[in-house]
Amino acid sequence: MNEFIQFFSNSSPENVSVSVKLLLLLTVLSLAPSILILMTCFTRIVIVLSFVRTALATQQMPPTQVLIGLSLFLTFFVMAPTFEKVNEEALTPLFNNKITLEEAYDRASVPFKEFMSAHTRQKDLALFLDYSKAERPKSIQDIPLTTLVPAFAISELKTAFQIGFMIFIPFLVIDMVVSSVLMSMGMMMLPPVMISLPFKILLFIMVDGWYLVVKSLLQSF
Repeated sequence: MNEFIQFFSNSSPENVSVSVKLLLLLTVLSLAPSILILMTCFTRIVIVLSFVRTALATQQMPPTQVLIGLSLFLTFFVMAPTFEKVNEEALTPLFNNKITLEEAYDRASVPFKEFMSAHTRQKDLALFLDYSKAERPKSIQDIPLTTLVPAFAISELKTAFQIGFMIFIPFLVIDMVVSSVLMSMGMMMLPPVMISLPFKILLFIMVDGWYLVVKSLLQSF
């Protein structure tokens, strides 16, 4: 990536041509899905919301498109300070021909590194540093993205599954109670899910479940 930037960048900022800017824009757009999934809080949010739907056993309610859309907007909300810092420190100076493309890349990576390192477990980061036999970084800026991104991703997966486990517990209790009642009444042929589903939805509504879930997600960052 650095060789690519050095090839297209120029020592004089005023020589950054429109074609290079267009190439940069196309490159960012092509990598946008990976950047969004692995370098932001999107992974944690969408997994937790999926756990909520699975715990409720409502099949496709809410639809996947709704969950993805809500996850995207929550991601933009949480990542807004990081995006603003990238825009102020990297994109705006680059488009005003004040810095080179290589400098813009270095500046843009710093806010993302600060965000990811704050939510990455040291154990996960050490795993990839040891595997690559890299020296221990002295600061956050010294951590290569090739090491920080996968460490951040598996840390987010663990956190999301921990939150999902806590969400499952009350609904699991309802399923167990309903199953026990049906068995004691001898109603073996009646699926417990059909009886427990209204009670789980009622519980979720009474405690204002979506508010609590989103609040927990926002506070986790």
